[in-house]
Amino acid sequence: MPIPEYAVLVGRAVDRRFATTSSNHYEIRISAAGQSYRIAVNVQSADGSEVLYATRDHFEHAMLDPLALLADGHHPLPSQPGGLAVDFVRNEHFTAADFVALPATQPGDDNDLNDRIDTLVERAISQSDARVYAFGSSFFNPGQKDKYFDFKPAQGIHDVHMNQGNDKSFQKDDGVFQDGTLLFHFPADGDRWAAIFLAFQSQSFQTDDVTGHATATVQPPVDTHPPQPQPVAGTPGLRIVAALANSVQDPEVETVTLLNASPAAIDLTGYVLADKNKNKLPLAGAVDPGAALRITIAAPVQLSNKGGSITLLDANGKAVDSVSYSHEQASHPGWSIVF
Repeated sequence: MPIPEYAVLVGRAVDRRFATTSSNHYEIRISAAGQSYRIAVNVQSADGSEVLYATRDHFEHAMLDPLALLADGHHPLPSQPGGLAVDFVRNEHFTAADFVALPATQPGDDNDLNDRIDTLVERAISQSDARVYAFGSSFFNPGQKDKYFDFKPAQGIHDVHMNQGNDKSFQKDDGVFQDGTLLFHFPADGDRWAAIFLAFQSQSFQTDDVTGHATATVQPPVDTHPPQPQPVAGTPGLRIVAALANSVQDPEVETVTLLNASPAAIDLTGYVLADKNKNKLPLAGAVDPGAALRITIAAPVQLSNKGGSITLLDANGKAVDSVSYSHEQASHPGWSIVF
């Protein structure tokens, strides 16, 4: 039978707990409509294997507009097409080739699932208008306190991963239009959405349209170099297309490259670039139509070699474009990161 109580939880992230060697879940505390909830995110399989993940730092989909209309709180979802239910195979969110394997936790920065998830969760915690949308199976234990965050009643969402194409040991959980995922909405960052999709290496991406059972044993390719974030069009046409976060010069010279994709010149008076710590660098000059401008970064803005984000804001303080990069992407001296 399918997973029980399929739903989406909407709320503000207020706290989190990292997975450890004794706990294979990354835990997120959510505040919604005056209540607390917990999202339990698998970052390691029960058999100890690495979890597959796919992300989009700029996520676009037809479901986002109706999703944004949901109030904070718990919303049961019918497992059927045409609504908000998620299906990795049938909703065309991703393909099997988009998924890569990462360990749950290991020494270093931005090299495990703890780090990849925490980058978005930390950003959501820091922005009061940001919202997390967690799809999966609801749990509710009215007589118990939550074992991680100590609130009562213990309630929330788990099974935040693909819930079809399982091997025989978990085949009872198979179903269509009941996959779990994490979506993040950042209104302050140019009304941007980001997504994290998770699956297990034992799951097949070829499934029966009725039962969700695997119809073929086909494993997604495992690539240790995840795809770089895809750009989206900014407003009114200025985009961040590249960054040099780790140069070979001494002292280090960091740069950000902007592209004017519009048919008119754009005056940069009043525009600023902001780093992940919200430090801002004022810009000047203009960018001709179809031209690129390489900007040399100066204090207080810094492009950390451990990973970070870059946001372009216009003269009204509105985010025109925002990108993020990982520690792995910034680990090659002299190479520009292309967005």
